[in-house]
Amino acid sequence: MYDEIFNQAKSAAKQLIDSAKLKSGDVMVIGCSSSEVAGEKIGTYSSTDVANAVFGGIYQVLKAEGIFLAAQCCEHLNRAIIIEKELADRKMLDVVNVVPQPKAGGSFATAAYNSFENAVAVEHIKADAGIDIGGTLIGMHLKEVAVPVRIDVKTIGQANILCARTRPKFIGGSRANYDDNLM
Repeated sequence: MYDEIFNQAKSAAKQLIDSAKLKSGDVMVIGCSSSEVAGEKIGTYSSTDVANAVFGGIYQVLKAEGIFLAAQCCEHLNRAIIIEKELADRKMLDVVNVVPQPKAGGSFATAAYNSFENAVAVEHIKADAGIDIGGTLIGMHLKEVAVPVRIDVKTIGQANILCARTRPKFIGGSRANYDDNLM
């Protein structure tokens, strides 16, 4: 079961990177309900084993590509974000003092906190792309113009997934020209 979850998560991350044309230094936010992955109602069956399988598959891919993972905490921590301190420093983000736990922050955020080299929590981030695993509502952590991305992976475990990328805003109206590489 955990190998399948790991492989689904890994495949989803790879496909989103390709579809969103992410590059080294970009940020991907992940919201994950381990309960939903396990086939239970969100917030009712926090599982560190499930979370570690999802995290492991995604992180392996992102780390190899130089893409930062931003792990969204659950609503009990106001959907704070767990990231590497290097990213917080690069983006000049204010660090907050909290350590996620499986039932207060979520198992996925806990897996990230325990796995990152120098984990910190921040309240907000503006990610370039994201995967919502199990209805965790990652939209607040994406840049302003989010675009749905359809990939072949539809579920991780029993959880539905939704993917998004972002793009710059269009300005200038009907006479403006746009750079196709930014769409």
